Amino acid sequence: MNLEMIIFQIITHSGDAKSSLFEAIAFAKKNDFKNAEIKINEAESKIVLAHNEQTKLIQNEASGKTTEISLLMVHAQDHLMNTLMFKDIAKEFIELYKKIEEK
Repeated sequence: MNLEMIIFQIITHSGDAKSSLFEAIAFAKKNDFKNAEIKINEAESKIVLAHNEQTKLIQNEASGKTTEISLLMVHAQDHLMNTLMFKDIAKEFIELYKKIEEK
């Protein structure tokens, strides 16, 4: 797989994960914590796929194959990191909605 395809896979999987996280918060807002958890798990699976693609780039570089840093590459890494941060925030939102529901 060429470099651009790997980059686009990182962007795609990260974007899909982020969408699932937004859906998880929406479910939690409706006190549907079962579906919120399902969406969190979907997001985590998609993040793993993005990480797997990122690992290919890291392994290539570790084996001596330099990777050209492009704006697209930076965008992919930024997209993944923002999704990882948003996952933590989404989990916090869900916990807050659970506490509100308990009261």
